[in-house]
Amino acid sequence: MSSSRTDRWDALDFGPPAPDVVETEAPVLLDYVADGRVAVITLNRPHADNAITTGMGALLTETVETIAVQTAIRVVVLTGAGDRAFSVGSDLRQRKSMTKEDWLRQRQAFDRTLYTVRQLRKPIFAAVNGIAYGGGCELAQSTDFIIASETATFGQPEAMLGLAAGGGSPALLPRLLPRGKALQMLMTGDPVTAQEAHRLGMVNELHAPDDLMSAARRIADTIASNSPTAVQSVKRAVHLGEGQPIEQAIAIMMDAHWRSAVHPDRVEGIGAFNDGRDPTFDDADF
Repeated sequence: MSSSRTDRWDALDFGPPAPDVVETEAPVLLDYVADGRVAVITLNRPHADNAITTGMGALLTETVETIAVQTAIRVVVLTGAGDRAFSVGSDLRQRKSMTKEDWLRQRQAFDRTLYTVRQLRKPIFAAVNGIAYGGGCELAQSTDFIIASETATFGQPEAMLGLAAGGGSPALLPRLLPRGKALQMLMTGDPVTAQEAHRLGMVNELHAPDDLMSAARRIADTIASNSPTAVQSVKRAVHLGEGQPIEQAIAIMMDAHWRSAVHPDRVEGIGAFNDGRDPTFDDADF
């Protein structure tokens, strides 16, 4: 096999992590802010562009599952450590020596991680601070929405590696981008800039790198100040109604609406409006 130098991987701007780095910190960090109402999950392998190992994926699943049952948490922010990468997806150095069984077991574990993120009742959004490739891009797509640094890039390079993307992007990316653009990304592996992703609607907001997390906190604080029962209900209505015939989608919406109309949060919210004060909403009640 030829060992000549190729420029095939240059556009991706990352390589396998160094094999000799000693990792002393947990690969996933969980912080609570805003009086415990906001959870910030940080992918924490910056030396490896936050590439996800099997163990890291399992810890991320456990972290999201822990948050899911903590009723005081009203919103989740998912981001990456450092200023280079959100995540470049699976750790390709670890995968190099995997057997077929190892690969399939890891695939099952990662499927559980992404499913757990997609099924979280609480709102969760990604603050993409840099490179988001492969499974990292799919992890961001699995959240409710994305904000990004102006230096972020998004890509699905799986086909370049001999893989069909398997973390959700063939289903999710055409919902976030025009179908043709999604297919071009999946077929070529070419990344798109944050500016292009924003122009096409994949990314909600762009911010300077140093301002990204303060913007994420602003959004999270706003969501956390609203009725968590109403927020979770409307999220569920959107997810269940998506792709349904319009009257079916409206019926799902109306079920959520009528439940909120007889909920104590409706009395508190309208009372606070008329009193000119901030409302005090209890934790989500289902």
